[in-house]
Amino acid sequence: MLRKNLWKKHITSLLAGGYLLLNTAAVFAAPVELSLDESIELALKNNPAIKIAQADKEKASWGINEAKSSKQPSVTLKHTSSRADNGVSAVGNDFSNTVNLSLPIYTGGKTEGLIDQAKTNSQSVDLGLEKTKQQIKLDATSGYFNVLQTRNLLEVSKQSVASLKAHLKNVQAQYYVGTVAKSDVLRSEVELANAEQNLIKAQNAYDLAISSLNNVIGLPLDSEIAIKDDLKYTKYNTSLDDSIKYALNNRPDAAQAKLAVDYAKQGVRVANSGNKPTVSFNGNTGWSDKDFPGTEDNTWSLSVAASWNIFDSGATKAKVKQADFGVNKANEQTKQTLDNIQLEVRQAYLNMNEAEKRIDTSQVAVDKAEEDFKIAQVRYGAGVGTNLDVIDAQLALTQAKTNYIQAMYDYNTSKAKLEKAMGVAVK
Repeated sequence: MLRKNLWKKHITSLLAGGYLLLNTAAVFAAPVELSLDESIELALKNNPAIKIAQADKEKASWGINEAKSSKQPSVTLKHTSSRADNGVSAVGNDFSNTVNLSLPIYTGGKTEGLIDQAKTNSQSVDLGLEKTKQQIKLDATSGYFNVLQTRNLLEVSKQSVASLKAHLKNVQAQYYVGTVAKSDVLRSEVELANAEQNLIKAQNAYDLAISSLNNVIGLPLDSEIAIKDDLKYTKYNTSLDDSIKYALNNRPDAAQAKLAVDYAKQGVRVANSGNKPTVSFNGNTGWSDKDFPGTEDNTWSLSVAASWNIFDSGATKAKVKQADFGVNKANEQTKQTLDNIQLEVRQAYLNMNEAEKRIDTSQVAVDKAEEDFKIAQVRYGAGVGTNLDVIDAQLALTQAKTNYIQAMYDYNTSKAKLEKAMGVAVK
């Protein structure tokens, strides 16, 4: 009896443990629910491109410190130990220590130019970080809308398969009682098979969209995601001219292009420093002795040195010319960048308007296609319509729904691209 009770306890414990494991697994397998804002937040936190841009920002910041160090004093300590035979007296040791202090007083503007270039580069890298954030936001938004689009198209495919299955049953029932021909059954079976093929493709497209979004937001590629939002239409009220004006004033790459001109001009200043004298202060002190570490015989010196490169076979002139053409190049690149920004804004804006118009027309088409499909079904059931009428109506309804979903997707993604093209800051 005691052994029987023990077995009951073991079985009860195993069942309880199994139940807990199953529930725990169910919890871990639960899909991650995400809104669009949450997806963007995850992408900005996890995407490697952000971390790379942040590392560039830190690197550029230290570059300023490096450039500034050229204006500060530098101190070097040198120790020499030697042993020699001069051929006259016995072999002897010699130990010496030297401390040198060097301070640049005037470098012809070279040091100041390099510092300004480092600061300009740091500003440009900061803008690059913002540009990366805006691109990641667009990638996350496009990925999110792609999931919504493929999810909706998957649902349309499922509805199409369900309708064709129901229609096939109706056709088979009428064939069995001899009211329709065998060709109606065969045609219905073919259309159902085609719809099932499209359903398989739609499912695969949805799975790929989930993986792509996971990649952007930094989740494991096989993570299950439950999308909270849906494709919605929100009117965009800013005019094209205002959108372009905003972009020219706020796009990070527009500001970067202007900074590139400043950087090139600072390069001219650095190159011109070769035509100017340099002045530096130097101080030296040293100790030497025959015994280690050598601290007896003390010497010191203080000096101010000036140098002027009078002739360098045209090397400085060549550098200045290169720097001048660098400015010209930067100016042309700025113009090109600003033109491209205007084109990008215009393209996104016009694509958004085109998709907006398609939303209204495709919605009307869906309503009419649904009504036409119902009429075709009723007519076929009453024996006054053809099988082809029902199939055509179903295909037209599927196409109308697909067009509506595509229009909504195009509108929302074009709107997101427009915001990125305008340089709307990431919050």
